[in-house]
Amino acid sequence: MSDHDIGRVLFGDAAEIRRGVDQWTALPVDMSMSKPEPLPECQHQTTLAGPFHVTGPGTYSGKDVSTLYFEPTDAEGWWFDRIDQKEQLPVRVSVRNVWNTNRSIVLRSGAPHNYIRMVEHIIALRLGMGLDNVTIRMDSGDPPLFDVGSMDIVEAVEKVGITEQASKPLIHWTVSEPVTIGGRHNSFLTILPAEAGSKSLYLDCAVDFPTAIGKQRIQFDLYADSFRHGAHARTNCTRGMMLYCRTIGKLFADVRNLGYTNENILIAGKKRYVNEAKMLLDGKSLEAVWHRATLDLIAALSLIETGRLAGRVCSYKAGHDLDVRMVTQLYLHDLLVPVS
Repeated sequence: MSDHDIGRVLFGDAAEIRRGVDQWTALPVDMSMSKPEPLPECQHQTTLAGPFHVTGPGTYSGKDVSTLYFEPTDAEGWWFDRIDQKEQLPVRVSVRNVWNTNRSIVLRSGAPHNYIRMVEHIIALRLGMGLDNVTIRMDSGDPPLFDVGSMDIVEAVEKVGITEQASKPLIHWTVSEPVTIGGRHNSFLTILPAEAGSKSLYLDCAVDFPTAIGKQRIQFDLYADSFRHGAHARTNCTRGMMLYCRTIGKLFADVRNLGYTNENILIAGKKRYVNEAKMLLDGKSLEAVWHRATLDLIAALSLIETGRLAGRVCSYKAGHDLDVRMVTQLYLHDLLVPVS
């Protein structure tokens, strides 16, 4: 049995969660990345040092291109401004504005058409790069889908730079006690409080797919290099899902223009990958678990409206729904407290 502290169970069956914990702890760790010490701590909120834009093929709409315009802002938080929705306010990146998590994280506020789909690959940069305040303007709810994870955005941020806002103190949050939620197939997500005074975020993330992806587990401190490494990871789907998208899925509006290609996603068959698997370590691709940890889980944790999360996060076979449910539960139970 594992000595992992699941703490208070906020959602799910405790017995199933413990079975999941036993499966998770039995998995070998494929890769670890530790933050070099000491790194300077940021004392103030940050924003971009200048504007930039990134362009790529649209994810859903079938448009030739989709463009995101990133701008510095004095407003606290991340904001999506649909410039094609003339009488709508910008949508704040917040768990309060999550519309659904069926295939991706979709944000919406105000009118039904004032939405933004697949935001996770964008908003993960909030915690991943320590970028607290940004406005993103776009002319549709369809973001670009890049060939190399989110690296187009990461490299654009690195080029313009990040600047501190001296008038805005930065707060770090942690949970007041260990908390866990559980889902189907023994999946679970645990958040443990930060050690006294620590402002670091540590992640232990594992996936288990009945495909060529199989079992993968990584552990890492969240800092610039570990996030940059994970931001290379493409999303993944099964060979069956890809065939569905290219055949029967053409009948359905949310699938017929889906911009998946052999370059921008990882396609896994039962026994082997259909296309080239990347992010190899000792011959094993860890692309799926890095995508899960950095561009999915960290994105959901970025739905905390202000500040940055500190502590330890453990995830096993979780997905968008469980991630967002956890952040919602943190607010419902008033579990976020400042790191003293």
